[in-house]
Amino acid sequence: MFEFKTVGTCSTKITFRIVDGRLRDIRFFNGCDGNLKAIARLLEDQPAAEAAVKLKGIRCGPKRTSCADQLAIAIERATGSA
Repeated sequence: MFEFKTVGTCSTKITFRIVDGRLRDIRFFNGCDGNLKAIARLLEDQPAAEAAVKLKGIRCGPKRTSCADQLAIAIERATGSA
């Protein structure tokens, strides 16, 4: 299980696994519960690299990042592509 402490978002931590290049068991801690559950469900079993590309750079209002962007960063770190 990969664990990533977020920076600049309401969520404080993201955990997930990558199995055969695909995302599994994504979980956000704190933050916008419904939206983050939706993101996790939509990304379940999706190719990790593709998800990172789609999510990278998404901002939340005036913030320079978002929970989705933080997940992209976490995926890059977990796969060594950062």
